[in-house]
Amino acid sequence: MSRIAKSPITVPAGVEIKVDGSNVSVKGAKGTLSNTFNSVVSIGMEDKVLSVSPKNDSKNAWAQSGTVRSIINNMVVGVSEGFEKKLQLVGVGYRAQAQGKVLNLTLGFSHPINHELPEGITVETPSQTEVVVKGADKQVVGQVAAEIRAYRPPEPYKGKGVKYADEYILRKEAKKK
Repeated sequence: MSRIAKSPITVPAGVEIKVDGSNVSVKGAKGTLSNTFNSVVSIGMEDKVLSVSPKNDSKNAWAQSGTVRSIINNMVVGVSEGFEKKLQLVGVGYRAQAQGKVLNLTLGFSHPINHELPEGITVETPSQTEVVVKGADKQVVGQVAAEIRAYRPPEPYKGKGVKYADEYILRKEAKKK
């Protein structure tokens, strides 16, 4: 049984939730998110408290109810506070520059990389070697950060590449003669 599904979600002030069967839409200061969930899960709303429970007692229904509860909670946090991922560029000449809905990256290739950003995602570059991806949808923020990192993942010898700010790179020793 999922213990996550048993805990209710308290809705903060300024966030509107509309439940229509298995469709949930959340509206807040940072935007609007909506999602359709599995039919084995029932979603109820009472007095600014949202509860998720399985419709039957099967193992799949309990697992889905925990997943649905986590996704709805991420939607509520996303529209009220937002999510962000920080990336660092390590390497000589590696630079990033945000220009509207395009992130320009110089990562040691013979050509610059222009990464188009999806709707609802903003990118800031506090310095030339730092990138901050922000947005309301946790999944999209993580996906964009992973796509940027995939252009040049960090290598284990010098640590050059694009890495998450909290990522630890296990270093290898160079080959001995």
